[in-house]
Amino acid sequence: MSLTTFAAIAQATPGAASQGGALGLSPLIMMAVLFGIFYFMMIRPQMKRQKEHRALLSALAKGDEVVMGGGMAGRIEDVGESFVRVEIAPGVVVQVQKGSITQVLPKGSLKKS
Repeated sequence: MSLTTFAAIAQATPGAASQGGALGLSPLIMMAVLFGIFYFMMIRPQMKRQKEHRALLSALAKGDEVVMGGGMAGRIEDVGESFVRVEIAPGVVVQVQKGSITQVLPKGSLKKS
C-alpha cells in the first residue's frame, strides 16, 4: 500500500465517526420499539386475563357450578368475602379460596347423584 492510500483511509475515518454520532439515537429507538412489542404481546393480554378473572370471581353466586385450580368441579353452597364453600360430592363440602376457582360451568354440567 502506498502512502496516499493510508492518507485516504485516514481522511475517511473522521467522516465515519461523525455518522456514528447521528446513530447514537438508534439504540433508544430500538429499545422503545422492543418495549412496545413486549407491552402488546405480554403485558396487555395478561392484564386483560386478570380483569376477566376478577369479574368472574365477583359474579360468583350460590348454585353456580365451578371448576377449581386442582381440577375438581362442584356446586357453590356459600360465597364469602375471600372463601367459597363448594359441594364436590353429595354431603361433601369443601372450603376454598375464591382465587382457586378458574372456570364457571354452564348450569346442568354436573350430574346430580
